[in-house]
Amino acid sequence: MTSPRRRDFTPAMKRRNQHLLKDVTCAQSAPLNVAFILLEHFSMPAFTSALDVLVTANLLRDIPFYRIHTFGVTAGSVRSDLGIDIMASAGLESLGQAQIDMIIVCGGYRVQLDEIPLLSEVLRRADHQGCRLGSLWNGSYFLAAAGVMAGHRCTIHPENAALFSESFPQLELSRAPLVVEAARFSCTNAGSALNMMLEAMRQRHGDDLARSVEEILACERPATPSPWHPDQTLPVPDSQHPEALRTILELMSNNLEEPLSMSEISHCVTLSRRQIERLFTRHLDTTPSRYYLELRLTGLWLCQHHPLQPLLPRLLRHVADARASAALTMPCR
Repeated sequence: MTSPRRRDFTPAMKRRNQHLLKDVTCAQSAPLNVAFILLEHFSMPAFTSALDVLVTANLLRDIPFYRIHTFGVTAGSVRSDLGIDIMASAGLESLGQAQIDMIIVCGGYRVQLDEIPLLSEVLRRADHQGCRLGSLWNGSYFLAAAGVMAGHRCTIHPENAALFSESFPQLELSRAPLVVEAARFSCTNAGSALNMMLEAMRQRHGDDLARSVEEILACERPATPSPWHPDQTLPVPDSQHPEALRTILELMSNNLEEPLSMSEISHCVTLSRRQIERLFTRHLDTTPSRYYLELRLTGLWLCQHHPLQPLLPRLLRHVADARASAALTMPCR
């Protein structure tokens, strides 16, 4: 007798229906131990988005792909940004003795960005042991503070980008909403946390598992993640503006502390002052000087409302100088 021939879906449809069958295969058979480090006021939406990917993957096989653990800086409950307390499995002192394959530092909008010595020690030990390290929201600050990001790219929430760049100027900070490398991964907010975990899963377990999880979660992933602007709450150059004007606006946004002179801007874009003034009048209905001053005042307001940013003292001094000379340097309109 001939053995019955097994029938499969075509590759495209098989991926769409794989989650209905508990036969998803991957190279790594033993469960990976994943530790979420919950910092006080961590982002609950970012945490649950990342967690959902791992829990969903565990539904696709009798032997789970992941064993999930939660840790606080100390043992006990940790308050999230939504005011909901999560009971952590243990404190960081226990994490140092655990066998962990992946650590994810969960930051949030109100997380205090100061180095935590015990956390830094745990991260350095994990890095030495070859553990994969990741972060949510502004958790990459703590990875950088621990000294485990040398040679790696990362990203951080736009609100904390200035602080990160000033604190760790030697590190490469990406504008992308997520960065996933073989040994490091990071994302900027709750919206990119799910895609970050899917990409990290794809790198470790392959495309079939990641696609199956996507189908269950009904994910629509953009082909190319849109970059965030370094100061996303500041005006972002309109893509419809001429390239020269967009370049000037970028220069101004990136030089709020030590403003560029019109001569320096003119030299950078190889346009005369009169040509630059015409660009601003035609497309923004203002003068370059007035726009630059208003941009810096907006930056000052942001710093006042986000005291963790390191730019405030210098911006106060520079903007005060600008206010004093505004009447002399700006034509009336």
